[in-house]
Amino acid sequence: MKTGEVEEGNELEGEIRINHSVVASIIRICVQEVPGVAQVGGTFFGGMAELFSRKDTERGISVREEEDGRYAIEVRVVLYFGVPLMDVATQIQRSIAQQVFAMTRTAVARVNVTIDGVRARHAVSQENAE
Repeated sequence: MKTGEVEEGNELEGEIRINHSVVASIIRICVQEVPGVAQVGGTFFGGMAELFSRKDTERGISVREEEDGRYAIEVRVVLYFGVPLMDVATQIQRSIAQQVFAMTRTAVARVNVTIDGVRARHAVSQENAE
């Protein structure tokens, strides 16, 4: 046996913990990939309090663990004008639950999605051009 290998059947002791900021990063990337999402983290004014109190990856995202160990997640988003809001929000919920479980092997108890606003697609392009 090489150093660092574990014989099959032998159990290792120790814990593996995943920081909530890592889960928030997974959620942010996952949500940004859902069609119709303009921004994760809500509106400019709604996010001002979070601006100074949270890491970039955690803005607009809250991750808690329930008593049973499952995650309770809240995410704030701005969607593009014209998209079916409820459909996009439902896709966000499903995508988060699937991706978080796939990467952490921790089940998701709930995903609350708050739509803080809508934005025209051309408004985003103008902001980025400045």
